[in-house]
Amino acid sequence: MDRLHWGHIRLLERAAAFGDQLIVGLSTDEFNAVKHKEAYHSYEHRKYILEAIRYVDKVIPETDWDQKIRDVQKYHADVFVMGDDWAGKFDFLKPYCKVIYLPRTKGISTTKIKTDLSEEEQEAIVKNENED
Repeated sequence: MDRLHWGHIRLLERAAAFGDQLIVGLSTDEFNAVKHKEAYHSYEHRKYILEAIRYVDKVIPETDWDQKIRDVQKYHADVFVMGDDWAGKFDFLKPYCKVIYLPRTKGISTTKIKTDLSEEEQEAIVKNENED
C-alpha cells in the first residue's frame, strides 16, 4: 500500500463486502526489510493512510511470514481476501477460513505508476538539458 491508487481502494471496497469488518494486515518496516522491500512511507504513515479509508475497520501489523494463521484465529476471520496476483499462495488458510482471490483492477497497477513516473522524470530531465 505504499503507492496507494484507486485500484487498491476498489480492492478494499470489494473485500469489505465479504463481511461485517475488514481487518488489513500491513507489513512493518522490519518485515519489509526481511522481504528485501523498502517502502517510501513508514509503517506508521502507511497505517494512518489505510485507517483513513472508510472500508478499513482495523489495521494490524504483519511482522512475519507465519502469523496469518494466528491472525485468522485471533480475529475469528471467516474470510481471507487477497488480490488474484497472489492466487494459490494463501490456500494453506483454507482449513481455517474461506480464501478468496479477487481480480485486480484493469488499467492500473503500482508497476504502471512507477513506469509512468520514471518516463515522466526522464522526459523532464531531457527537457531541462535541452533548455540549458
